[in-house]
Amino acid sequence: MSFLKTRRLPSPYAAPLQSVARRLEALLPGLLFSGAIATLAVTLSNTDWFRHNGLSALTLAIVLGMLIGNTLYSRTEKHSAAGVTFAKQKLLRLGIILYGFQLTFQDIAHVGVAGVLIDAVILGSTFVLAWFVGTRLLKLDRTTTILIGAGSSICGAAAVMATEPVVRARAEQIAVAVSTVVVFGTLAMFLYPALYQLNQSWQLIPGGAAEFGIYTGATIHEVAQVVAAGRAIGPEAADTAVIAKMVRVMLLAPFLLILSAYLSRQEAPSETPDGSADNGKTKIATPWFAYGFILVAGLNSLALLPEATVAAIAQLDLFLLAMAMAALGLTTHVSAIRRAGMKPLLLAGILFAWLLAGGAGITRLVIGA
Repeated sequence: MSFLKTRRLPSPYAAPLQSVARRLEALLPGLLFSGAIATLAVTLSNTDWFRHNGLSALTLAIVLGMLIGNTLYSRTEKHSAAGVTFAKQKLLRLGIILYGFQLTFQDIAHVGVAGVLIDAVILGSTFVLAWFVGTRLLKLDRTTTILIGAGSSICGAAAVMATEPVVRARAEQIAVAVSTVVVFGTLAMFLYPALYQLNQSWQLIPGGAAEFGIYTGATIHEVAQVVAAGRAIGPEAADTAVIAKMVRVMLLAPFLLILSAYLSRQEAPSETPDGSADNGKTKIATPWFAYGFILVAGLNSLALLPEATVAAIAQLDLFLLAMAMAALGLTTHVSAIRRAGMKPLLLAGILFAWLLAGGAGITRLVIGA
C-alpha cells in the first residue's frame, strides 16, 4: 500500500501579503523622513513668533525640505525616494480631500451673496490675468503660469499643490510658484493693516472693519496670512476675513474641474501606436480628489461628526499636507529655481498689484451696489 507524499500548499494570501510588506518596506524610510520634517514644521508654526508672522506649517515644511534636500538628502535619497514620491503624490491628494473638513456650505451664508460674488470675480479675473501676462507677455511655460495663477487667486501653497496633479508639474515648477506666494503673501500681512488705516480716511472700500475683512480674505494668498492680517486690523475684520477666505478656498474644487476640462480640450491631437488619431482628451487626468473635496465639505456641512473628531481630522490633514510639502522640498533643487529667473516673480508681482488695486475696486463696486 502506497501513500501519497503531501506538502503544505502556500496560502493564497501569502504572495499579496509579501508584496504589501515589500512595498511598505520601500516606502517607510521616505515617509519617516517626510514625517519628521512635517512634525518640525507643525511644531514651529505653533510657536508665538511664527504664528505672529503668519508663517504656516505648509510654508515651513517646504522651506525645511528644500534646506535638507539641497544639503543632506543626497546621502539617503536612494533609500528614501519611493516614500518621498508617495508623500508628495498620494498623501497630497488625501490631504486635499480632508481639507474639506475645514469648510461648510454655511460659510457662504455668513458673507452673503456679495462676499461670494467678490471672491468669484477676484479669483476669475486674477487667473485670467495670470494666463494672459504669463503666457503671452512674459512667455513663461504654461504649467508655471497656471501654478502661480492658482496660488495667487485661490489659497496659496495649498492651491498650488492641489493644481499640480491636474497639470502634472515638475518639482521645481511647484517650488517656484510656492515661493512667489510666500514673498507676496508675507508682504500683504504687513501692508493690509496699514491700508485699513488709510481706508478709514479714503473710504475706498465702503463700510467698516467687517467690509475691509471681506476684501482682505478675498485677496491675500494664504489662510494663515489672512488670519495674521485680519487680527492686526481687529476682531471684526478677522472674522469676516477668515469666512471670505474659506469661501474662496471652497472655489478650489470647481476651479480644478473647469481647469481640467479646459486643458483636456486644448491638448493637441496625437497619433496612437496603431496609426489612428488620438484627440488627446485623456491626457489630462480628471481630478477625482476635487470631487472628494466637495463631498467632504458637504458632509461637514451636515454637522454629523462631533467637533472633537472634526478638529482631530483637521490636525491629521495639516500633517499630511505638511508631509507632501516636505517631500516636495526634498526633491526641489535650488539650481532649478535659479534657472527659472525673474519672470515668475514678476508675474506674481503683477498679480499682487491686481489683487490690491483690482480687488479693492471689485469690492467697492459689489458692496456699494
